[in-house]
Amino acid sequence: MPISSPPATPARAADRAALKERYEGFVRRGLNLDMTRGKPCAEQLDLSIGLIEALSRTDFRASDGTDCRNYGGLDGLPEAKALFAALAGVSPGEILIGGNSSLNLMHDVMTWAWLYGVPGGDGPWHRRPKVRFLCPVPGYDRHFAICEHLGIEMIPVELRGNGPDMEAVARLAAEDESVKGIWCVPKYSNPTGEVYAPETVEGLARLPARAPDFRIFWDNAYAVHHLGGGPAPLADLLSACRRAGNPERALIFGSTSKISLAGGGIAFLAGSERTLDWARRHLGFQTIGPDKLNQLRHVRFFRDLAGIEAHMQRHAAILKPKFDAVQEVLERELGGGDLASWTRPQGGYFVSLDTRPGRAKRVVALAAKAGVRLTPAGSTFPYGRDPLDRNIRIAPSFPAAADIRAAMEVVAVCIALAEREATA
Repeated sequence: MPISSPPATPARAADRAALKERYEGFVRRGLNLDMTRGKPCAEQLDLSIGLIEALSRTDFRASDGTDCRNYGGLDGLPEAKALFAALAGVSPGEILIGGNSSLNLMHDVMTWAWLYGVPGGDGPWHRRPKVRFLCPVPGYDRHFAICEHLGIEMIPVELRGNGPDMEAVARLAAEDESVKGIWCVPKYSNPTGEVYAPETVEGLARLPARAPDFRIFWDNAYAVHHLGGGPAPLADLLSACRRAGNPERALIFGSTSKISLAGGGIAFLAGSERTLDWARRHLGFQTIGPDKLNQLRHVRFFRDLAGIEAHMQRHAAILKPKFDAVQEVLERELGGGDLASWTRPQGGYFVSLDTRPGRAKRVVALAAKAGVRLTPAGSTFPYGRDPLDRNIRIAPSFPAAADIRAAMEVVAVCIALAEREATA
């Protein structure tokens, strides 16, 4: 339904003029603030600077005697497998340690499926007339980019606060054999911050998919990224799939990219024994082994899961004031009205903000002119197309708290100004 314009009164004209003057004041300040991506700030990276000195000149052997300076070790060091299995909530035999990027692993796994097929499937996906993937929205643009790069058609499915609309997921997967899988960020989702409910996890595991090789790409990127309120529980997908008779369905990804050093972390893939055998077979053609010294560094630095959790409390001490600043300014500027709504996440890296329909692109453009760069409107949807043009992803991690307050004031004013323009 179109939004009707209020009558043009002198008071309303004065309000528009004051709003425009406030906006022009921000433009004149010459701000240069980047909130486009969820990058760790320098203070967060400093928390892990000890990784650089975690090994001595003589400390290069793993617990099984492996010389970490040399080739080999597709699976990962035993102590690294134990540490990151605890982080992923799986057993050491259900995990493979990769390089520094979980996105790299996700791209690899999707490409292997595309070129060669997956265990229990009916051959390479690229030989099918069409391949489709379910994409919970708003979601992660880099997931969507992998599908678009390979020519996989994406079907948006609405997130409901505790995971995707499972009625829609079940219907689409059951009626169409070209639907080969679903992307999921199950804990502190990017960008909504929601956590998948136990019944959602169970429903995904038991899904009566028409495609026998249906896969869940479970990107648990924010498994320990709490903002101080205590860990949110997440059901065990791998066990649920095993109980449901679909042991190969789960492909679980994670990394330390926002735990240790963003460009020098550790990534992992967890799944069934058959899935990992399949992955090792393909990896063997790509590499003679990952950076085992980096694995050993992480083990020496963190020691165990308790060490990672304590480390993440220090991250939370840096991040929470920034997220609080977002909430404080949005509530002060827009609270109690209907111009926008936003999430109040308990963890992760983002706040998801919805304007009124048809306003998001204009808000992002206005903010850019005022010196605040945001993730492009539409990025949280497949093909960059938000059908309602309303969602904006807010990434508070990188700027200082004072800059975040300034940026969010700009965003709030731009939301109000875009509304005035649209209803003038």
